Amino acid sequence: MRALHTDRGRLLLVLTLVATVTVFTATVPLLRDWFDLRVYYGTVHTWLHHGGRIYDYQVPGTTYGFTYPPFAAVSMAPMAYVGLGTAIVGALVLNLAALGVVLRILAGPGWRRYGWFGWALVACGLALFEPLRDTFSFGQVNLLLLALVLGDGWLLSTGRGRWAGVGIGLAAAIKLTPALFIALLLLARRWKAAAVATAVALGATGLAALVVPDASKFYWTDALWDTARVGRLDYVSNQSLQGVLARLGETGRPLWATVVVLVLAVWAVRARRAIVVGDWTAAFALTGLTACLISPITWVHHLVWLLPAFAVLVRAGHPRIAGALYAVMCTSVVWLWFDDSSGIDGFLGSNTYTWVTLGLLLWLPTGQTGGSRLILNRIAATTAPAPSTAAATIAAVSAQPGPSSATAAAATGTAAGPGLGLARNASSDPTGSTRPAAANPQSSSSRASSYTVKPPPA
Repeated sequence: MRALHTDRGRLLLVLTLVATVTVFTATVPLLRDWFDLRVYYGTVHTWLHHGGRIYDYQVPGTTYGFTYPPFAAVSMAPMAYVGLGTAIVGALVLNLAALGVVLRILAGPGWRRYGWFGWALVACGLALFEPLRDTFSFGQVNLLLLALVLGDGWLLSTGRGRWAGVGIGLAAAIKLTPALFIALLLLARRWKAAAVATAVALGATGLAALVVPDASKFYWTDALWDTARVGRLDYVSNQSLQGVLARLGETGRPLWATVVVLVLAVWAVRARRAIVVGDWTAAFALTGLTACLISPITWVHHLVWLLPAFAVLVRAGHPRIAGALYAVMCTSVVWLWFDDSSGIDGFLGSNTYTWVTLGLLLWLPTGQTGGSRLILNRIAATTAPAPSTAAATIAAVSAQPGPSSATAAAATGTAAGPGLGLARNASSDPTGSTRPAAANPQSSSSRASSYTVKPPPA
């Protein structure tokens, strides 16, 4: 461990971890070949260049098509004017930027104290997180939505609530799941932010209705209610409570609706408790967990919404629990039951990520920030710049009375403040770009977007 106190030792450790992570990501998980991005790209390309309908498009050779609200397609329209390769690079840049925003918000005002070594360790750990790996590899939008939502949380927690609600409203207009955060604003009695979020969501939806009226009518009256378009409920990647029930052979909606009501009741009590003590991080984390549980379909890559919960655990002084649960989420363990999820082992194993999410909803600490100082001080000590020979000489010369510790802390600006952070103190060819519109316009009975009859290999 003494080697970690030198820059050379830290650099060797980081290089070793980078090599290990590279080998792992290149051999253990199967890469998704930007599949969902190809769906987005083919949809807007066919729509804008060939007069195709948004919900008719299917990736050639598959039954996978577009399933998001119409505003999502409108916001992705710029992709139609670049090549697929450029769109992939753009998606990578946007996802990296969104991840940076998420980490900055969750790390809080003391983010600089971790230094290059601390952030290098974080980067290696994030590269192993399966939901994050899949988000990048599929070319998904989950990180962008998480950044928008957490941005609003940061505005609320730092007293900058004038524009709070815009991010949540945009996220809800692109995908429906983040709409639960509007309910959180209502639960917190942040009426203005809730009104802003609702107005933005409705405004964006209305804009899409003006641009693509036929597609909008089809989505809100037909496609939205047809879960078969999205995928098989019992597919092992569906780590929602509906997925658990479907793998048990229970596909009736009354039972699922009952479970959803119970989960929402637990969420309301726990989120309200977090809000009362001013713990916006925990409130937003609990809402993300709940959204994943109650959604009819929550693919593994949707579980990036668990990242705030891990930050809360570390902040509350439970790094070992956070590390253990995080490690489980890096294993891709659910895929062991890809072919058969029957039996007790199938019930427990194929739903592993659901159990992690449910456990976090039930037991995530709220309002307990006292333990964070010890953890952060330990991290800061580990990741502080390595001492040099000159530093020892300077320390010996300067061992004379000086400013008080309080004055020094104020001068360095390391005092924790309010915030949403850990401490308050294939092929490169375009897919289907020239494919004609489907023969049966915008029918929903014979298609799904991802993970249907023949899901991509996991």
